[in-house]
Amino acid sequence: MEFRKGPIEGVVITSFRKFVDERGWLAEIFRHDELPEWFRPEMSYVSVTNPGVLRGPHEHVDQADLFCWVGPGDFKLTLWDNRPDSPTYCNRIEVAMGVNNPGSAIIPKGVVHCYRCISHEPGFVINCPDRLFMGKGKLEPIDEIRHEDDPNNPFVKDERARRVHA
Repeated sequence: MEFRKGPIEGVVITSFRKFVDERGWLAEIFRHDELPEWFRPEMSYVSVTNPGVLRGPHEHVDQADLFCWVGPGDFKLTLWDNRPDSPTYCNRIEVAMGVNNPGSAIIPKGVVHCYRCISHEPGFVINCPDRLFMGKGKLEPIDEIRHEDDPNNPFVKDERARRVHA
């Protein structure tokens, strides 16, 4: 059988658009509202975080996150249970993930989270949240409580001097 050059039914090829700033770059992998009707994930994105940069702490009201760290780079992930009705209210977890410990973390709504790139090279992070960023067409408010914007927040007090907003 011979193949010839040409389009294939149902195949959608999209170039990533990078949003670049002093921290690195971010590119959406897909958006639910930009895909064919037959393909229905919510969204995913990849970001690059420069060495020493802290993203967060923040939490979501309605969104849960699935973060994936596979490298390059290594990260320190910190989580705080900020849900008063939770049996683990006020518990905290820290874990290193990335090229030296590939893995993922599902972070429920109401759990405060941040991560810092602890490697000497920039690190890649993939997130697959269960909500679209800013809703369909990016027309809704962002579902985020940005504790990093409050200088008196109870999270990562010892790291404020090195903080860069996410």
